[in-house]
Amino acid sequence: MAERSLSLILASGLSTKAATTGSVPVRSSLWGMIREPAAGDWQKGVTVDPIGSITSFGAVFACIARIATDIAKLELELMQEDADGIDEEVPYSSPFWRVLRRPNHYQNRIQFLTYWLTSKLLYGNTYAVKQRDMRGIVTALYLLDPRRVVPMVTPQGDVYYSLGGDDLSRIPTGQVVPASEIIHDRGVTLWHPLVGISPLHAAAMSATQGNRIQTNSATFFQNMSRPSGMLTAPETIPDETVLRLKKEFEANFAGANIGRLLVAGDGLKYEPMTIPAQTAQMLEQLDWTVADVARVFFMPLYKINSGPMPTAGNVEALESQYYTGCLQSYIESIELCLTEGLDMESLGYHVEMDLDGLLRMDSATQITMLAEAVKGALLSPNEARKRLNEKPKAGGDACYLQQQNFSLEALAKRDSGADPFGASKPPAAPAAEPAPAAAPVKAIEDADLRTAQQIEHATAKAVQAALDRDEAAAESIKSMLSDITASLPDLVQRAVQEAMPVEVKAEEPETDVEDLAAALIAKFTEAALER
Repeated sequence: MAERSLSLILASGLSTKAATTGSVPVRSSLWGMIREPAAGDWQKGVTVDPIGSITSFGAVFACIARIATDIAKLELELMQEDADGIDEEVPYSSPFWRVLRRPNHYQNRIQFLTYWLTSKLLYGNTYAVKQRDMRGIVTALYLLDPRRVVPMVTPQGDVYYSLGGDDLSRIPTGQVVPASEIIHDRGVTLWHPLVGISPLHAAAMSATQGNRIQTNSATFFQNMSRPSGMLTAPETIPDETVLRLKKEFEANFAGANIGRLLVAGDGLKYEPMTIPAQTAQMLEQLDWTVADVARVFFMPLYKINSGPMPTAGNVEALESQYYTGCLQSYIESIELCLTEGLDMESLGYHVEMDLDGLLRMDSATQITMLAEAVKGALLSPNEARKRLNEKPKAGGDACYLQQQNFSLEALAKRDSGADPFGASKPPAAPAAEPAPAAAPVKAIEDADLRTAQQIEHATAKAVQAALDRDEAAAESIKSMLSDITASLPDLVQRAVQEAMPVEVKAEEPETDVEDLAAALIAKFTEAALER
């Protein structure tokens, strides 16, 4: 499948033959023919074990497996910044999601990242060849064997990679591709910028020593904890006798015959030669080799079940220390390599790893943190519920804060005053004038009612008198009375409009319309003055 990406490269005018003319291969001799812990050790017969034997040492395997699996379980996320500078997830319809969900046809995300980190930790380098579609978007990544890839640099400074072939990725042998089609993640570059060095470069001798201790211990206990020794005689014995005694001793007291009773005559004496285990402090030296390997990988000893467990009860603090001290550089390197290698920077996209799978807190601490975040308006209730994998609730999308809390803007406005804290006393306010005694409400209502009754009675008589004399005069009286009642209180107006029945006093003599109007006005004035 990766051949499609190579065909696109060649179709764009990049000739493999021309590109590599004069190029210089860059190799690392760490795991080549020379394997010595220090200069001159090879001549002394001091060599380190090959990488296959080194990885069989428990501490080496534990460190590599721990780092690879802890990072591989983190989910890859495709993010972009919004207008407020806050990272948000890119919609799943984006074509860049495909390679992050399923990198290739034979590896899922966890397997892909595990192999990525294993290659980097063992060999110092990880190489991934890209497969593109017709739009040029990367749709698959194939991890290559680091031992079969050689970086090459041309005299002009261009970088190419010679691929040794990979049947699983369907890459033929002898392909040379430019750096734009390879994602190259490398470790510490001690000798060349394109060649990373594995942590085993520094841990190889300790791992070899650990293997030697365990091998010697296995042999020691295989011999029933009885070390080898020698037979001595008080006098000189001929060589033929020496060879015969040696042959008989090994045949009768070695291997499965260990533990038989030895009867040595003629003054022969058996003397052990190997240092006892307690003298050699085998366990202490083995623990030291484990600690030295863990130190090279920046791995806390308790993470590989060696050394004392921390006494601190804060799980989050321990995981945060593990992340910053050991994993952070590997995680950020993968994020940056994928962001740049997938050519998504121009769109404002970037790859992140979800650290929630690593920095998990215990349930009590997590609930306390979420409760404080909701109380402080840092998270809405539904956002906190999402962290606990709980469904949202109606009304839980808003942030809540108590009303006695003031905004920073309000506090700044207060502090900008001449006396923000009110230290100086304000001038005394002038004494207020005493309010007039309020009339009893009941008395006012009774007076208004009496006035309304009087006006109603006078109105009826005036209108009747006007009708008897002249219809025009009646209309004039109605208009005048309407003007008068418009200025009366509501209670009086309602009394007039509803034609409240009044008792007609017989002693009141009939008068002319003009006199009746004058009398009505006088009564209204008198009633108003009484109110």
